[in-house]
Amino acid sequence: MKFGFLRNDLDSSPGQSLDGSFRKSNSVISTHSVSGISSSSKFFPTSRRVYKALKDCGRKLVDQELFKQNLEDWVLENSCVEHVTGEQSFFRSPFLIDELRKLDLALEGVLFQQLYRMPCSLYASKALKEDEYLALEDFLHTIVNGLWRTFWRKSGPLPFFLSCSHHPKSKFYAVEKAISRGRLEELRGLALISKIGSDLKVHWDQVVQFALFRQDILSGNELRLSTSSICEALFYGVHILISRSLSKSRTIESDSVFLMVFDSKFGAVVKLGGDLGKLELNTADPYQSVVQWIKCHAEVFVSSVDRIWNKLGNANWRDLGTLQVLLATFYSIIQWNGPPRKSIASLASNHSLRLQKRRIECRLAENENALVPYHQAGFQHGEIVELDHSDNHPVKNSSRLKLKQGEILLLEDQQQGQKSFQIQESFIGGNSFLYGAISLDYPTQLLTLYAGAHPSRLEPSWEDMSLWYQVQRQTKVLNILKQQGISSKYLPEIIASGRLLHSGPCKKQSPSGRCDHPWCGTPVLVTYPVGEPLSYVVAKDGPFSSDDALRCCRDCLAGLRSAAAANVQHGDISPENIIRVLDTQGMRNKVLYIPISWGRAVLEDKDSPAINLQFSSSHALQHGKLCPASDAESLVYLLFFVCGGTMQQQDSIESALQWREKSWATRSIQQQLGELSPLLKAFADYVDSLCGTPYPVDYDIWLKRLNKAVDGAVSADRGKMIEEVLP
Repeated sequence: MKFGFLRNDLDSSPGQSLDGSFRKSNSVISTHSVSGISSSSKFFPTSRRVYKALKDCGRKLVDQELFKQNLEDWVLENSCVEHVTGEQSFFRSPFLIDELRKLDLALEGVLFQQLYRMPCSLYASKALKEDEYLALEDFLHTIVNGLWRTFWRKSGPLPFFLSCSHHPKSKFYAVEKAISRGRLEELRGLALISKIGSDLKVHWDQVVQFALFRQDILSGNELRLSTSSICEALFYGVHILISRSLSKSRTIESDSVFLMVFDSKFGAVVKLGGDLGKLELNTADPYQSVVQWIKCHAEVFVSSVDRIWNKLGNANWRDLGTLQVLLATFYSIIQWNGPPRKSIASLASNHSLRLQKRRIECRLAENENALVPYHQAGFQHGEIVELDHSDNHPVKNSSRLKLKQGEILLLEDQQQGQKSFQIQESFIGGNSFLYGAISLDYPTQLLTLYAGAHPSRLEPSWEDMSLWYQVQRQTKVLNILKQQGISSKYLPEIIASGRLLHSGPCKKQSPSGRCDHPWCGTPVLVTYPVGEPLSYVVAKDGPFSSDDALRCCRDCLAGLRSAAAANVQHGDISPENIIRVLDTQGMRNKVLYIPISWGRAVLEDKDSPAINLQFSSSHALQHGKLCPASDAESLVYLLFFVCGGTMQQQDSIESALQWREKSWATRSIQQQLGELSPLLKAFADYVDSLCGTPYPVDYDIWLKRLNKAVDGAVSADRGKMIEEVLP
């Protein structure tokens, strides 16, 4: 008997189980195999002999008490402490604590609302039993509906429903029907049923998972599942697996099932899995045969018992017990409906963005009186305070203006006048110097602030020119887009731009002049939004899922299309110049991917793009110019990178061109993208046909296809999903 490892764990990173042991994490979901679902063998029997044996077993295995008598000694051995030796022999939990933590983060913005409260009376009654079943049904429906709308589809019919039963051979009833017929006392639990076919009659092979409801599930005074509860869960688990194996529809090829066990306070999860083809049936004693199969060939996992409902009958949605039920249901849905459109990891990654926003809100609340206006003893109202710059390098040693958290900058914008910003944090990346800042006029929104080089330091050095491109040139490009009426949520928005003012005496000779103060006349650009560069995202979270890669491709193409309407090409697509942003104004838990750093954009033929040996297009490397499809080609290299493709460091333009030629010739890029999405593979093929040609990219057709893949056919048919305004 195997208690611990699933044979096809999908993630080799170690993690801690809820029982304190360490084993592989199985939290990664791919299109071929699913976390939490053992696929150790083909589920369906292939021989007539096995099929007949299972059919006989399912027919004869009807006495739950007899099943319990054969199995309870073995369950007891593996769920208690040996008093003589003191050794512990516990079933292992089906979940890692890291899986539950990640699910908790992923569901931060999701509202689970149970309307029926679980009654908490100490006295049993018929009315109490009715309320308990109605509360359990509402609790399970809330879970299924919430998970489906969050991870699979936001609209459309729910492909599941709940029904109750009193033994494996009985019919299924709605809870209200069981109450009206007076059969409530016979009920053993609720089954989550998959809607398949047009047959109105419900069969046991449609059961997605089963929830037992008992008067008490604890083992005496100990907070662990009783032996009888485990035996009953395994009894129903065996029947569900047998029914699936005998099913004519064969809609699921999984050899495991999740069973949940509840009373009016506590809950736990039992998982049973194994190859029924190894069941050696003794027709004289089918119970002993099944018990022997469980002992020798099956995998049994039992979670910890935790409180589900509080004393008022409300579910503890963010506590361990409920998270275990949520995760078991999540994996059960995957067994029947395939991987979700959104992964747990992708939704959990939004936690850092929400945390960043919360830190800003808390900081503002703490310093509310100090921010607007900025007061300090000894200074008049409205006066800008001279800050300590002793830690900054003198201008003669560095062109970079180094700012501290909390410093307030006064910016002179020619269009908007003077505007004040406070530095919140710094983002150092590439050849630019970036800060997170807030406007004192609108202090709840975090902005990106680019600080340029002091004008006296604009020597012909690479560092200084990089700052010039990031600030002055990018300001010009974003203003051109703004003046031509290009507005899109997939492009950065210019909030303010201009020159810094400083406190104290200024020695500039004219209003447009500058003195030698480190701040005087330093160019600054402020944009919205703020996000994480993809280089950081991939390093932190690993390669993209299919859903994330498709969304990244769609969003970047939408931004490039908007810019192309003004005859602007980006010219520097790379992981550092694409940010992931939490879309607070759009769909719940939605992220956007936005191209930033438009300083190297090509506006006319004389402009030269940036040269990046890993991500620049072949035409840019060969000729120092862009062809119409250059940005799309760079986007393909970017997708290859974020999807886990290996990109070797190149030491010359020649080696970079050779890598591109070989990759396109062997179709290694298309193969890598094709593992995640046929649509991404097709897009790479399309771009390959345009590389180096004078033909433009047909953005509209690809955005239409990507919109359908990302947002679904229903959303795509309702209208254009790209929120932009073109001239």
